[in-house]
Amino acid sequence: MLGLTLKGVSLALREGRISPTELCRKCLNRIKKTQHLNAYITVTEELSLKQAEQSETRLRQGVPIGPLDGIPFAVKDNFSTRNIKTTCGSRMLKDYTPPYNATVVQKLLDQGAVLMGKTNMDEFAMGSGSTDGIFGPVRNPWSYATSYLTQSGASPDSDWVISGGSSGGSAAAVASLTSYLALGSDTGGSTRNPGALCGVVALKPTYGLLSRHGLIPLVNSMDVPGIITRSAADAAIVLGILQGFDVKDSTTVPSPSSPQELPEDFDVRNICVGIPKEYHAPGLSQDILAQWSRVADLFESAGARVKQVSLPHTPYSIVCYHVLCCAEVASNMARFDGLEYGHRSEMNSSTEVMYTSTRHEGFNDVVRGRILSGNYFLLKQNYQHYFVKAQKVRRLIADDFRRVFSSGVDVLLTPTTLADAARYHHFTQEDNRTRSTQEDVFTQPANVAGLPAVSVPVSLSTRGLPIGLQLIGPALEDRKLLSIAQWLEERVGFQSISDSDDSQQSRNVTGRTQREQTSAV
Repeated sequence: MLGLTLKGVSLALREGRISPTELCRKCLNRIKKTQHLNAYITVTEELSLKQAEQSETRLRQGVPIGPLDGIPFAVKDNFSTRNIKTTCGSRMLKDYTPPYNATVVQKLLDQGAVLMGKTNMDEFAMGSGSTDGIFGPVRNPWSYATSYLTQSGASPDSDWVISGGSSGGSAAAVASLTSYLALGSDTGGSTRNPGALCGVVALKPTYGLLSRHGLIPLVNSMDVPGIITRSAADAAIVLGILQGFDVKDSTTVPSPSSPQELPEDFDVRNICVGIPKEYHAPGLSQDILAQWSRVADLFESAGARVKQVSLPHTPYSIVCYHVLCCAEVASNMARFDGLEYGHRSEMNSSTEVMYTSTRHEGFNDVVRGRILSGNYFLLKQNYQHYFVKAQKVRRLIADDFRRVFSSGVDVLLTPTTLADAARYHHFTQEDNRTRSTQEDVFTQPANVAGLPAVSVPVSLSTRGLPIGLQLIGPALEDRKLLSIAQWLEERVGFQSISDSDDSQQSRNVTGRTQREQTSAV
C-alpha cells in the first residue's frame, strides 16, 4: 500500500480497502523504522492522526474534499507551518513556531492531505548534500539497498551515501515510502539534485507558478517551491492543486487552465529534443554520460527529432548565480537580528554586540560566508562590477534558452548531476562553496532563467545507485514537460527500492542504539 501512486492510494481510500487512519499509522511506523535516515526534523504524529481521523469521517460520509484527502505528505522545514516548529535546519530558528501556514502547505491541507512532519535540510537551504544543517546529515535510502551493498561492497554503517540537497530530507522521505509526496524548495537545484540521487521525480515549476508566501527566502528572484513524488503523473496532480495566483505573493502568475491528469497517449513524434553541447561538463561520470546517450536514442528511435543545440553563456551561469545568490542572502538574512523572533544572544552589553553575537551564534560558517560575500558585492564601489554585471549575464543566459525554444525545440535533455550519490566522508572533504559549484552545474541555469525543469530517474549506476536525467521546458509549459517525463518513465521502467531491499534495510539497522539512529552519523 505504501508503494502506490497518488491516484492508486486515493482509489484505495475511497473504496475502503484501507482507511486514512490505518494509512497514517503505516507511514508513522515506517518513519520510526527508517529514522536512521534522519529524514525528518519534526514528526507531527498527534496532528497527523487527528487529520487522518477527520479525513476518515469525510470518506465514510462519501464527501471527500479533494483528490489528496487522507494521503500523507511531508514538508521541507523552510516552509512555515502553523503551530509547528520551522527551523530551516539552523540554530537561528530552532525554536521558531510560525503563526500561519505557507500558501502551498495550506492548499495541500485544504485538499485533506495529512501532514506527517517537517523534513531535514541544509541550513537555510544553502547546500547540495543535506549535510550542513544543525540536525545532522540525511542518509540516502539507497545506502541500504541490496543493489548498492552488493555492487559496491559497501558497509551501510561506514560507507553510506548522501541524499543530495538541500531538500534531501524530502527526497529521502518519498524514496523510503514514509510519504507519498513532499514539498522542497529549489533555488539552484535543491529539489532536482536530491530527487536524482534518491531515485524519485523532482519538479521545479516555472517561476511564479507556485506561491512563495511562507517559504523562508534564500534568493527571492530564483526560489521556487518544488514537488517531489514517485511519478510524473503524481507531480502533475500536485502541481494542479498548488499552482495559481496568490494575492500574498506579487510574483505569482495566473496558472494555465488544464486538467490535472496527464494524457496516456502522448506522441513524442511531434516534439524536438535539444541536447545542449555545453552540458558535457568536466567531471561528468561515464554512467551519467551513457544514460544520457541511451535516453537520447530512445527519443530518436520513437520518432522524436533530436538535435544538438547551444547555450553559449551556460559556462558563466554558476559564477553569475553565486554573485546574485550571495547578494540576496545578505539582504534576506538581515531580518535575523535577535529582536523579534529566533535566537537571541545573551551577550547584550550594547545593541551592536547583541546583533553581532546573535548572528555569529545563530548562523553556521556557510551562511555567514555568503552574507559577507554578498555585502562585499553590494558595496558602492563594487556594485556595478559584480551585481549589475551578474544581472546582465543572467539576461544573456535567459536569452539563450529563449532562442533555443523559439527555434522549434520543445524540451532540453540534460544530466541532473555529475555522478551518482557520493559517500558522505568523500563529499564532506570539499567546502560547501566548491560542492555547490560542482553539484549545481546542470540544474542552476533553469533557476536563473525561471524555467520549469524535472528530474526523472532512469537507471541504476554501476554502484547500484539511482541516476536521474533532467528535462527543461519553456516557461509555463510545465504540464507538457511532465507529459514528456511520463513518456520517458514508461520507456525506462525504473524500479524503486524493492521489498527485498527493504528487508535488507531492516536487518542493517537492527541493534543500533537510539542515539545512532537519530543522529545519522
